[in-house]
Amino acid sequence: MALKRMDNVGIVVDDLGAAVDFFRELGLELEGRATIEGEWAGRVTGLGDQHVEIAMMRTPDGHGRLELSRFIAPPVVADHRNAPVNALGYLRVMFAVDDLDETLARLSSHGAQLVGEVVQYGDMYRLCYIRGPEGILIGLAEELG
Repeated sequence: MALKRMDNVGIVVDDLGAAVDFFRELGLELEGRATIEGEWAGRVTGLGDQHVEIAMMRTPDGHGRLELSRFIAPPVVADHRNAPVNALGYLRVMFAVDDLDETLARLSSHGAQLVGEVVQYGDMYRLCYIRGPEGILIGLAEELG
């Protein structure tokens, strides 16, 4: 049996509306919103009886998704949003963009802040990391040539 695909990356947020707006501005499409609750969901996550609002965001090519989640119950117990780039564990999502400067300008109106600098990797890419809503770490890459 073979792996079929990576389905989605999950990000827990405090303000679901602001996160949806930010990722829409980046270019993802809102696929849908739902409330997930009950004992069955808690059996999957190990959290028991839970109540979560989710928004599924899809990349324009239809191959990648972000699942944004806001936990109502149980309450959030840890905060990794300010972890440095070299922290252990899942860290960031990298998006390919057509125009890095234009993307940064649009996202700055949604609170995005550059982590370091925009750098050029040879003649292949311009790259940067930004902090998006609630400090979420995001990579942006513009392919050159």
